[in-house]
Amino acid sequence: MVEKTKLILKQSAAKLKSVIADSQYSDGKLRDAVEETVIPYRANQKRDVKGLLRVDKKFRTYGPEEQKKMYHKRPHIEAVYSFLKTQYSLTVNKVRGLGNVALYALFSILCLVLNREAAENIGRSDKAVSPTYFNT
Repeated sequence: MVEKTKLILKQSAAKLKSVIADSQYSDGKLRDAVEETVIPYRANQKRDVKGLLRVDKKFRTYGPEEQKKMYHKRPHIEAVYSFLKTQYSLTVNKVRGLGNVALYALFSILCLVLNREAAENIGRSDKAVSPTYFNT
C-alpha cells in the first residue's frame, strides 16, 4: 500500500515523508520505505534500545518527545474514520470489488473535505460535521 501511494504521489510531484501507525504495523520493510516513521515497537521487538517509541497497554507513550507528539495525532485520524463510517456509510456499502470500494471511500473523503470547506466559507464552522446541512 505504501509503495502504491508513493507511485501515485510521484505522478503529482509529491513525496510521502512520514507514516504514523500503531505497533501492529511495526515492520522493518515499512520503516525502510519511508523517510520518517512514527510506529511504536512491539514488546517483543528491540527491548532494551534507548530512543525507541513504546506504547503500553494503557496507551501511555515512552520515548523521544518529538515522536510522542506525532504519535498523539493518531486519535484525530481515528475520529475522521469513525465519522466517515457513521455519516457516510463506510461500514456498510453496496459496492463490490476493491477498486469500487476504494473509489467509494475517496468520494466519501471528498464529500467530507468539501463540506468542511463550504462551512468555513459561509462562516458556520459548526456545520462542518453535518453532511445534510448543505443538501437542498
